[in-house]
Amino acid sequence: MSGADRIAHVSGLRLKFPGSSSLLFDGLSFGADAGQKVLLLGPSGCGKSTLLQVLSGLIPQAVDVPVKYDSIGIPPSWGYLFQDPDAQFCMPYADEEIAFVLENLQVPREQMQLRIRSCLEQVGLRLEELHTPIAALSGGMKQRLAIASLLALEPDVWFLDEPTSLLDPEGTTEVWETVKQVTRDKTVLIVEHKIDEIVDFVDRVVLFDSQARILADGKPDTVFKAHKRELQEYGIWYPGVWEDYDRRNVAAQRERIEPAAAKEPLLRLDRFAGYYGPVKKIEAAAAELHAGDWIAVVGENGAGKSTLLQSLMQLLRTEGSYELGGRTVREFDDVADMAAYVFQNPEMQFVAHTVYDEVAFNFRRDGEPEPAVRTKTEELLAWFGLEGHRSLHPYQLSLGQKRRLSVAAATVKAQRLLLLDEPTFGQDAANTFALLEKLEAWRREGTAIVMVTHDPDIVSRFATRVWEVRQGVLAADMSPEAYEARLRPERRAIFEEVGS
Repeated sequence: MSGADRIAHVSGLRLKFPGSSSLLFDGLSFGADAGQKVLLLGPSGCGKSTLLQVLSGLIPQAVDVPVKYDSIGIPPSWGYLFQDPDAQFCMPYADEEIAFVLENLQVPREQMQLRIRSCLEQVGLRLEELHTPIAALSGGMKQRLAIASLLALEPDVWFLDEPTSLLDPEGTTEVWETVKQVTRDKTVLIVEHKIDEIVDFVDRVVLFDSQARILADGKPDTVFKAHKRELQEYGIWYPGVWEDYDRRNVAAQRERIEPAAAKEPLLRLDRFAGYYGPVKKIEAAAAELHAGDWIAVVGENGAGKSTLLQSLMQLLRTEGSYELGGRTVREFDDVADMAAYVFQNPEMQFVAHTVYDEVAFNFRRDGEPEPAVRTKTEELLAWFGLEGHRSLHPYQLSLGQKRRLSVAAATVKAQRLLLLDEPTFGQDAANTFALLEKLEAWRREGTAIVMVTHDPDIVSRFATRVWEVRQGVLAADMSPEAYEARLRPERRAIFEEVGS
């Protein structure tokens, strides 16, 4: 590290979150040179996002966390993209969010609309009306808006925390191409699990272990080749990880066990529609699924995938015919005992003040004796890798840990129907595989799964069918093989490269 060129650095970093039993960082030293493109890799919860917040000064200036260091250098011009785009926004409307940035840069008002449109176009966020409420955007659209606000800021240092986690494959490629173009002479520090799009962009990879210690620091090819054992041991994403997963699970991939087929569908829709207020947002002319189905719900950002799940869970007003388990569904109580729902934003479903109590909540609600609650809760905490965080408040977890907690809490018992909205985003490879295998075990026992995902590797390996949503319509019901064949030629090439 050439000290004179370091634009962001910290030495002797010591940090501990309130309620945690140990230091997250204990004497960590790290720095980035001007113009470097650095990828921070490590298992979920190892402190990558926290390090970005320290280097930007968000900790402790905006986030009150006890922290000490021997020295620190915070860049004078920087922009930060949060894992959760909702944490990014200051204004209620899309155009106002970018205008807020431009106002702070003293851009003349008459130039703003052109600049706003340019930023949105660069990230592929196509809005019919610029003055659109941010709350009306999908998670992926919010993520594009957050990136557009950084484009407007034009910082010298970019801190990117999972910038494409909620984007569809095409959107991921599109956004990264934009980021690569506008940051050619900038410093970029990236936390990202979806690394296939950026292995040719970064010139340095820093690998952390589960204790937030640096295992390796060097050129991407060198780190990936010399430390493959550690990458596998700590469950970190790396090029070819799905191929290695397939080799470890040859038997499971060859023989997909199907539950006994039921004569009647578990779920049936006929001329079904879901509404936001008076506006129809999703419709399905006809659809059905059986026990043991694993439906992957795919489609572009903003197409209506999350809205479909919310409608099935009766969190939105619906019309048409909806039957679940042979019973007509008219309201939430008609589905509550048969279905579990996991939100795209895990914080939306937390109800308790500790990780332990969050998982125990539903067991207690069902009247389980406390010894049984303790046993079952500890089992789930261990399965989802949360046993060391039982006393923390859920909001103190990393995004990947929050996601695992939300899934664990919602699925304390294998419901007949699981509705999951992007359950694997923000997860390292080990936790992704563990979660998918847990879901597969429930599917084999007869649970039906409807899961929104943008990951073609998950679709090809786990889904039994694919529902494609286009512009607010459940437009297609197909096999995973048919879905793969419908991908555009360039996307098929990426799919085969990643999955091979």
